[in-house]
Amino acid sequence: MEWDKSDDCLRALMDDPPHIFESPEPKLSTTSNISEHEFSCHCCYDILVNPTTLTCGHNFCRHCLALWWESSHKNECPECREKWEGFPKINILLRDATDKLFSEVVQRRRAEIQANPKIFRSLLAFQRYGDNLGRTRINQHKGAGFFFSGVLTALTCVAVMVLVYHWSSGVVEQHDQLISKPVSLWTPEEVVSWLDQLGPWAQLYREPFQQENVNGRLLLMLGDEELLKPPYSIENQAHRRAVLAELDRVKTLGVKPPQNLWEYKLEPTWRQWAEFLVKYLLLPYQLIAEFAWDWLAVHYWTSRFIIVNAMLLSVLEGCALWRLWTRARIRSMPHKMWNHLWKMLSQGFAFALLWPFVPQFVCNCLFYWALYFSPIINIDLVVQQLMHPDTQAL
Repeated sequence: MEWDKSDDCLRALMDDPPHIFESPEPKLSTTSNISEHEFSCHCCYDILVNPTTLTCGHNFCRHCLALWWESSHKNECPECREKWEGFPKINILLRDATDKLFSEVVQRRRAEIQANPKIFRSLLAFQRYGDNLGRTRINQHKGAGFFFSGVLTALTCVAVMVLVYHWSSGVVEQHDQLISKPVSLWTPEEVVSWLDQLGPWAQLYREPFQQENVNGRLLLMLGDEELLKPPYSIENQAHRRAVLAELDRVKTLGVKPPQNLWEYKLEPTWRQWAEFLVKYLLLPYQLIAEFAWDWLAVHYWTSRFIIVNAMLLSVLEGCALWRLWTRARIRSMPHKMWNHLWKMLSQGFAFALLWPFVPQFVCNCLFYWALYFSPIINIDLVVQQLMHPDTQAL
């Protein structure tokens, strides 16, 4: 009956080169009471290589168990058919014993296993199955992924509701022409509009500017003395300094300074494009962090979310480089970088083409979606990388 129970296991292994399972003549080890038969796998009947112990107590070579699992699609022992729980682990004590007692045989078999591509693929598939099983259980019980998935679902529902409400209300977005129009060409109405945007306190001085019919050229000529005297009569020193400070910014830029993030969409210079492309190709996360740092005093939480997300992305990049280094695949790094670069360039180019035509509300939705969702997703990825790093199959 024992042989009948192992027939399925033998059929799973019969496609492999026969020399892997040909064991040398049985010989006694240095300990007279221990033989190779006592350390043999019940699938291939050869010395155990990376012995894996199941919950039923039976031991098998890890590659034999992987081939059995791949061919049968069952989580059960090849010998007694008892289902195992969790993911089988290598028996370290038994592995060290076989490595010490039968070092030559084990080394030979390991070399033969590594040279067999079918076995190597089975081991990788088996290990991936174990990694995914462990992640799923952690997410279901105590991992961050389960909590984050609920947060993402809730935020997605809220975003969809806001988007539907915006489109159903028929809100029309108005573009501020003063951002691109030279100040010398401003009309009196545009000057008053610029003054209103300084704050509610500026409403006190709206009427004098309208009565004097102040246009862009006249606005550039105003100074501290002119604003203090009639007809403007801005006697409040704080208000006068605020107007002068904003007026100096207008004189320096030649146009109205951007007041929010999306007004930066307009007409970047060639120098700005060159600096952006260099950092985009070489230091993308530094580019993001620098942009957020410049807005730290204006957008308190937004800038901090962006900086934290850039740090998380840097950690993920470091983990990816570490995996390449430890797996001796550093030579594949240029190829991976080129694929990633081509993907990012194509996406960035497509987004740059659509950027001027995308409505501001849609831009806001996309931006805040990425702003608050990306850190949550990246935190989960960092936790997975640190707690469940990908391991070598052999």
